[in-house]
This record gives sequence, structure tokens and C-alpha cells, in this order.
Amino acid sequence: MTITQLKYVLAVAEHQNFTKAAEKTFVTQPTLSMQIQKLEDELEIQIFDRSKKPIELTGVGKKIVEQARNIVNESERMQDVVDQEKGFIGGTFKLGIIPTVMPTLLPMFLKNFSNRYPKVHLKIEELNTDEIITKINDGYLDAAIAATPLGNEKIKERVLYYEPFVGYIPESHRLFSKEKLEVNDLDIEDILLLEDGHCFRDGIINLCKTSKNLGTEKFQLESGSFETLIKLANEGLGMTLLPYLHTLDILPSQVKNIKYFKEPSPAREVSIIYSKSELKMQIINALHDIISGVIRGAIAFQDVKIISPTKK
Repeated sequence: MTITQLKYVLAVAEHQNFTKAAEKTFVTQPTLSMQIQKLEDELEIQIFDRSKKPIELTGVGKKIVEQARNIVNESERMQDVVDQEKGFIGGTFKLGIIPTVMPTLLPMFLKNFSNRYPKVHLKIEELNTDEIITKINDGYLDAAIAATPLGNEKIKERVLYYEPFVGYIPESHRLFSKEKLEVNDLDIEDILLLEDGHCFRDGIINLCKTSKNLGTEKFQLESGSFETLIKLANEGLGMTLLPYLHTLDILPSQVKNIKYFKEPSPAREVSIIYSKSELKMQIINALHDIISGVIRGAIAFQDVKIISPTKK
């Protein structure tokens, strides 16, 4: 068996389709199929159930894939050792970023990073936290940027920055006249939330320490974007909370609606996270240094209280 065959197996396991797997591994579909068949013949087992649509792993196939992932990771570690010895920072690097961080952070560091490390080919994907954890553990991501702490023993976390929560409160709202917000001012019933699946939403719910059954309101307004939540707030349908970086590009006419919290301000911890196998650490270190440097000039808050991004 060969490392190449194992990589083909991992590609089919990920995409559940031979044609897609061939495209992703830059070979023809017959070549990929033939190599996997050769491996199955050598092992005298079936890795994939080809009668299912989409293709599924057999029982023994699941065990083969788990072992194949370990072998491929260890083979890539050899190249890592060589790259680090030579001081080389380059190659393809797969990075996941959560949706509430992607639009504000990515424009701040991407050009700078690309100019500094032109030999690194970043493949960036927007994913929620659960998807990120799965893809890191399965070897489909090299690292990710997410709200932490996650408390996952298979994943390492390295803090990039702390980002305060900021209130967006329309003039018609009961809290508009307050100069500084306090956590006790918040009422989950009039806070417009991101839709389920966003860790920032869970952070707000944890912040409010509510036992309320979300979904019992006269109406329920949830959105996948902060822009929509701001528009809904402007219509007098409630207030919302935003991550600090999102407020930097807010319209001049909306600045009056921004309200900060009394210190310590509730905040989220944003980290670069990666597998404990620590592959491609030279690129992870480079990303950490570039992002930390950029953020240092954008966030001056020091006295913060970290709010858990995981559901309680």
C-alpha cells in the first residue's frame, strides 16, 4: 500500500463520491478508483459500500480510514520537520473561520499575511464551531479561528485577542439613555439574536443567565447576519449585541446607538485552534503573530470578563 492510496481513500470518505474525490486530488476518476480497488484487494476487504448513494464506509472501512488518517498525518509531519529545519514557510494551509469573526478579521490580516508569506496558499472556509472541531479532528483543516475556550481535549487553543460585547440600542429602547450598560440591564426577551448554530448567540444567552425557553415569544426574530439584526433594531423590534470589531465599520448615523459596558466588559476570547498533532506549526505561528499584531492596534480593551461560547 502507498501513502497516495491512503490519501485517495480519505478523499472519498470526505466527499462520499469518487468523481469529487478525484477532482480534489487532481487525478482522473478511473485512476483513483483503480488505486482504491488495488488497496481493497491487497487488504482483502471492502472499504466503501458502492451500492449506497452517497457512497458509505463499511464497518471495517471506518477503522481503515481512522488509521489512514494517522498514517497520512505522520507522513506529513516528516515534511514539516524538513520545512522547519530549512526555515521554509509555504505550501497549502486549510483554515476555518467562524461566521461572526470572518467578515471583520479576514480583511484586517489577509493582505498583510499574503505579502509577508507569499509561498503559503491559504484555503479559507467559513464554518460554525461544531463543523470546525469535526474537520480539525478528521484532518480536513490545519487550523481554525474560533471563540474559545472549547474544552476539547483533542484540540489546542492559542489566544489571539479578547473582543468585548457592545450593545446596539435604538432611540426608542428603554436602555438608550444609559451611558454605560450593565449585564443586569439585559433582558433576553428584547435581545435580537443570531440564528441557532452561532457561538456568539450562545455567548449572549450565557451572559443573560436565562432559564427562559427561547421560542415562546409572541414572535421570534433570528438572523444569520449582524447587519439584519441592526436593521431590525432600527425598526424598534429590540436591541442587539455586537462583537466590538463589527462596530468599527458602522455608519456615522448609527454611532449614537452604540453602548459600551461598564468594566469588566463581557467579552469573547478568540483563538487560533489546531490539532494536538501540531502539524504545520510554522504557519500557525506566523498566522498568530500577524493577527495578534494587527489586532493590537484595533482593540484597546484590557479589563474584560470572558463569556463562554459553549452552551450551558
